[in-house]
Amino acid sequence: MNEPVRPAERLRAALAELLDGLPPSQAASAVERLIANYRGATPTDAPILRDRADVAAYAAYRMSATFEAVRSALAAFAAAVPGWAPAGHADVGGGTGAATWAVSATWAGSRPVTVLDWAEPALALGREIAAAHPALRDVHWRRARIGAGLTLDAVDLVTVSYVLNELSAADRTALVDAAATAAQAVVIVEAGTPDGYARVIEARDRLIGAGFRIAAPCPHSAGCPIVPGTDWCHFAARVSRSSLHRQVKGGSLPYEDEKFSYVAATRAPAGPAPARIVRRPQIRKGQVLLDLCETGERLRRTTVTKRHGDLYKAARDAEWGDPWPPAAPDPMG
Repeated sequence: MNEPVRPAERLRAALAELLDGLPPSQAASAVERLIANYRGATPTDAPILRDRADVAAYAAYRMSATFEAVRSALAAFAAAVPGWAPAGHADVGGGTGAATWAVSATWAGSRPVTVLDWAEPALALGREIAAAHPALRDVHWRRARIGAGLTLDAVDLVTVSYVLNELSAADRTALVDAAATAAQAVVIVEAGTPDGYARVIEARDRLIGAGFRIAAPCPHSAGCPIVPGTDWCHFAARVSRSSLHRQVKGGSLPYEDEKFSYVAATRAPAGPAPARIVRRPQIRKGQVLLDLCETGERLRRTTVTKRHGDLYKAARDAEWGDPWPPAAPDPMG
């Protein structure tokens, strides 16, 4: 029997077709210009993606990274709310719909989905790419200005990925409040930079103020123990690099790590991880050093040695972003 094609594989294949007919130098040039615009410190008042060529180049370059980051955040969220699945999903500022693919990869089946973005070329291309995935063929793609004045229909899940950096402070507040009003669960992902983390913490505080519980990555809904300006909380997702990635970045490795910050919050009961690994584990001879964020609103480094038996084996396999300690195997599984 043939294995079912997974959403990640479908997405990679669809993105590979995007650049057919577009000269590689033109695609690379478009990506470099768009990256410069996205990294600008000034919020935009017009869509950065201007036409299909812009959207195709940027989607081929960035969509897989967004997908993997959001999928990582959703996986942590799903682990904290086992048995829950969204009956409906709104992807705000979703562009070509990477988060919509990530939701489909996290929870099986189809559901009503609306992708909102103010760039019509991005929505059009997102619709085209989604045709490659049966579960996404009925997604509704709608143009909307993201920020103040945005209203959302009631929905189980709202995702907001790599959007807050494009908005003014007032529009960020309005968007988070609109999501909190409409949704039972909100997942926000930003770049894994100090500024991205600051935007996530700002959103986290507003969600808690609106009555949400933090499901991930934090093991609690209290204040973040990181002293502002001294560090930032972020994680990494492994992304397969396309030829366009290698051309733009001049790298030779077949992969790269997408750094991201996120918060996943819910109105439903949630069981956050007892602690989360917030730095890449350091494997030494006979020991593993783990940097943890713990329920006591504190950061702590712990050392796991061979004397810890099975826990030591788990520590050697643990990854940045994993819960700690690992959940015991389900005897019924």
